[in-house]
Parts: sequence; C-alpha cells; structure tokens
Amino acid sequence: MLPEYDFSKGVRGKHHQAYKAGTNVVLLDPDVAAAFADSTAVNQALRLLIKLAKQRLPTRRPNNRMQRTAPVKLKRRR
Repeated sequence: MLPEYDFSKGVRGKHHQAYKAGTNVVLLDPDVAAAFADSTAVNQALRLLIKLAKQRLPTRRPNNRMQRTAPVKLKRRR
C-alpha cells in the first residue's frame, strides 16, 4: 500500500447493507447529482435513455436520382 493512501476517515461496510439487499449502489459525480432532485428522477432519466437506445432510427436510402459526373480534367501548366 502506498503511503499517500489515506483511509483514516473511511467507514468500513458503509454500503454493505444495501449491497446485501440486492440494491446497486451507484455514486454520482457532484455535477451529475446536482441535475437530479432524487433517485426517482435519476431512474426516470435512465429509463428514458434505455428506451431511446433501443429504438431504431430509420435508415436513410441513398439518393439514386443524383448521377455522378465525369471528373473534370485539369489542364497542366507549362
């Protein structure tokens, strides 16, 4: 263990009961946590994200009406 690791203020088993109950404990960064009022808001946002990720966007068909033109031949300078 490196000397710069400081566990003096650590709490052993802080999330043990929630983990044992089968709850996933997820720690949010402060900027992310500030965007949500409570865990219900986080769950709603994640469910929406899952729903959007499962939807398939319609594939775009290529525009076959446009035809390629022959490349322009450039004259060489002498």
